[in-house]
Amino acid sequence: MSAAGDRLQDTARRTALALPGVSRSRPFTPRLDVYKVAGKVFLIVTDDPDEQIVTVKCEPEEARAHMRAHGTITPGRYLDKRNWITLGPGHGITERLITDVVEGSYDLVVERLPARDRPRPR
Repeated sequence: MSAAGDRLQDTARRTALALPGVSRSRPFTPRLDVYKVAGKVFLIVTDDPDEQIVTVKCEPEEARAHMRAHGTITPGRYLDKRNWITLGPGHGITERLITDVVEGSYDLVVERLPARDRPRPR
């Protein structure tokens, strides 16, 4: 079952906040929730009912595969188009997919942190 926009955003938020060492802020605008681990961004969630999207970090090959498989996954908005993807509601955008890409984004950021800055494993 595909996730509607509000479920897409809620699932991404819930998933991010369940991960160790995550902080949330709105440093850019009141309509963008930014999730970080050790000060590094791994998820951006819009808080705009007319634009229900989430943006996550992603390996370039995986990003291309997601974009080929899903019409509502596009190159990342706001950030580097090669290493970030944006998910909008649509066919095939499931809660499982959202959870997987948020956790994958978090893992990418954490694995690039110095060992002293990494949160405890989940």
